[in-house]
Amino acid sequence: MGRRRRTMTRRSFVKGAAAAAAPYVVTSTALGGAARAPAGARIVMGAIGIGGRGRYILGRMLSNADVQMVAVCDVQGPRRASAKAAVDRRYGNADCKPYIDLRELLARADLDAVMIATGDNWHSAATLLATRAGKHVYCEKPLSVSLGESRAVADAVRRYGTVFQCGTQRRNVGQFVFAVNLARSGRLGRLHTLHAEKYWARSGVHWTALPAEPAPPREKMAWDLWLGPAPGRPYNRRYPSRGFWSTHGDFSGGSITEWGSHTVDLCQWANDADDTSPVEYETVNDRGDVRATYANGVKLLIRKGLRFGSCPVRFEGDEGWVEVGDSGQMEVHPASLRRDERFRGGYPADDHVRQFLDCIQTGRRPASSAEASHRSITACHCANICVRLGRPVRWDPAKEAFVGDAEADRLRLRPYRAPWRL
Repeated sequence: MGRRRRTMTRRSFVKGAAAAAAPYVVTSTALGGAARAPAGARIVMGAIGIGGRGRYILGRMLSNADVQMVAVCDVQGPRRASAKAAVDRRYGNADCKPYIDLRELLARADLDAVMIATGDNWHSAATLLATRAGKHVYCEKPLSVSLGESRAVADAVRRYGTVFQCGTQRRNVGQFVFAVNLARSGRLGRLHTLHAEKYWARSGVHWTALPAEPAPPREKMAWDLWLGPAPGRPYNRRYPSRGFWSTHGDFSGGSITEWGSHTVDLCQWANDADDTSPVEYETVNDRGDVRATYANGVKLLIRKGLRFGSCPVRFEGDEGWVEVGDSGQMEVHPASLRRDERFRGGYPADDHVRQFLDCIQTGRRPASSAEASHRSITACHCANICVRLGRPVRWDPAKEAFVGDAEADRLRLRPYRAPWRL
C-alpha cells in the first residue's frame, strides 16, 4: 500500500474511533510484536527541539513500538546530529532526515504527529504551525510565554480537531494522581488551600541585553531561527544557555512558570478548575510568592519550601491534607486516608507519552489538553504580572482579561517578530 493511501486510511480510522467513542486496544499481535509495529499501524513522527529535555522525550517516544520517527529538527548542529544518530540506531538504518527549519519538517505530508521540546519561547509558535499543518502535537511545558499565545493554541487545537498533549507529565504519575483524586473525592473535606512549588526562591524575570558577538555558521547555530518570534537581538553565546534564557522575559516566565506549569496545573486539577483560573492575585513577601484566590474561595499559594523532591504540591481541606512530590514520598493526614493508596513512586514520563499515542489512535482527549494547559499557565502568567507590577491584580476567566486594569491588560500579549504570527 502506498504512503498516501496508508496514511489516509489510518487517519480515517482515528476519526471513526473518536465518533464511536470506543477505546482502541493495542495488542502485541496488532503491533507485530514488541520490537516494531507493522507499517500500517505506525504513528509517523518528527521531533522538534532536541536539547536535554528533548533527548529524554525522544527516547521515550522511540521506546514505543508503534512510533516511526522519521525526522528531527534543531537549530543547533550538534544536537541535530546526535538526534539523527539516536533515531538511526533505534531502527538500524540511516533514514532519519535532519532539518534546521521546523517549517520544512512540518511540510512533510507523511507526518502524523510531532514532538516539540524547544525552549519555552517556541512552544506556542511551533504548536500553532504544527496544528495548522494538521499534525498531532506533544509539546513540552510551559505552553506559552504570554497569555494570548496559549489561548491561540487552545483555539487552534479545537478548530483543527488534532490531538494535543502538553508535557505536564505528572497528570499521569501515580502519586500525583492519587493526591488529586483524594482532593476531588471530598475525603479531605472542603478544600481551602492549595500549595504549588515554584523553582527558584525569587519570582520574576529580567530583560538583559547582551553585547553582540560574531554569529556561528548557520549549520552550527541558526540564530534567527533560535530567536523565532522573540524580539530581534544580535547573537551572544550566553542567550542559548538554559541558565540565562530560562529567566529572561523574552524567552520564559522564570521561576513561576518553570515549575508552576506542573504544580499550579496539579492544583487546578485538584480544584476542578481545568476550565478556569484564579480571579485575584497578590504578592505575600519580597521574594514574589503569590497568593491567588479562585471564585469558589479556594486559595492557591505559589511559593518555595514544600518537601518531597521536585515539583511538590500540597492540598489542604478542613478535614485533612496531602503533600506529595517527585520523590514518590507522600504524607497524608489523617493517615487512614492512605487505605486506598495505589500508586507507583518516582517520576517517569512513559505513561504520559503512551497516553498521547493512544489518543491519536482513539481520538480521545489526553489528560493535559490544550484548554486545561492554557488555564493553568494562565494562572502562572497572571501571578507573574502581579509580581511585575508590584500590586494586586484581578482576572476575569470568562472574558480572559484583567478587571479595570489597562496596564495589566497590555501585558497579556507579546508582539511576534515577523514573519511569525499567532
